[in-house]
Amino acid sequence: MESVILAFLLTLFVTGGFAFLGFVFTTSKLLPEQYYTIKRPKKLKRIYHKLGVRHFRLIIVLAFWGNTKNKKRFFDGTRSGLKHLVVMSKQAEFGHFAAFWLIFLLSILLLWKGYYLIAVIANLINVIGNLYPVILQRHHRMRLDRLLAK
Repeated sequence: MESVILAFLLTLFVTGGFAFLGFVFTTSKLLPEQYYTIKRPKKLKRIYHKLGVRHFRLIIVLAFWGNTKNKKRFFDGTRSGLKHLVVMSKQAEFGHFAAFWLIFLLSILLLWKGYYLIAVIANLINVIGNLYPVILQRHHRMRLDRLLAK
């Protein structure tokens, strides 16, 4: 049980740290713009469906984003609101992307130090808590790009 708690705290603090930075700074600009370009939309759709990210999205909507007040913070229903939503998706994606890789690297260090169970649990939480949101943000942006192109 102690390993589960430590793994959860590790992923929570790392992801939370990047989330905080994303609220304060435009961290998405740390990656080149071509990173955010969806180059293979069909492949992204396959990954989205095979990993069941749509189920993850439903859970997130029910747990966090079902509140109209939360939704309006990201999208006001206008065309310029769509552009703002794209920017916000990049911010969110960067935070989860950076947290995913940092936790992955920390897990390698934990494995090297002999903390196998913490490393494995942290990576399981990391996949759900960071990789799934990255895929979800990319999928959203792929759909938003189509809307904005019209």
